Amino acid sequence: MLEAFLDYLKKYSSAPISEDEKTLLARSFIPSKLRKRQYLLQAGEQCKQFAFIVNGAMRQYSVDDKGNEYIVRLGVEGWWMGDRESWVMATPSIYHIDAWEDTQMLLVTRGNVLELLKNVPAFNEMTCQLDERNNIANQRRLTSAISANAEKRYTDFAECYPELLERFPQHIIASYLGITKDTLSRVKRQLMQKS
Repeated sequence: MLEAFLDYLKKYSSAPISEDEKTLLARSFIPSKLRKRQYLLQAGEQCKQFAFIVNGAMRQYSVDDKGNEYIVRLGVEGWWMGDRESWVMATPSIYHIDAWEDTQMLLVTRGNVLELLKNVPAFNEMTCQLDERNNIANQRRLTSAISANAEKRYTDFAECYPELLERFPQHIIASYLGITKDTLSRVKRQLMQKS
């Protein structure tokens, strides 16, 4: 599984990775598996590990008092999952994170990440790029949520994340977009009629 992460790391960094750095990476990441619907994190727990998804699909969501789920993140191969606020602040999470499909992943603790940032230039470069992309994606999502209609939200999502449309059912996508499943069905019908 580490090979998948090393290939991923090379996409984000031009710095070569030495054998010593590979050894440190291998020591820092713990291979793990989740079965479908098994939790990585439950609300009330502290997020002590971040997961790099090697194979599978995961979702991060909150649940209100009535039992309604609100999807905040989706992830597939080559994506990271964890509650950053809980991880950084060492506070209880308000989110659940579970496997939507059987999932293989590499887990890393905050302490190990801090060590890798100091000792593996390629990891540091990757982290900076991912933080920048994450901030841009969050800003776009916030703008979309407060100003875009349902059709625009869906078309932007479909354009940016076509792989997620294939892996998650309509009710999960609707929740992620902040619309109902019926609204999403209507939007998709209207788009089909236009084409």
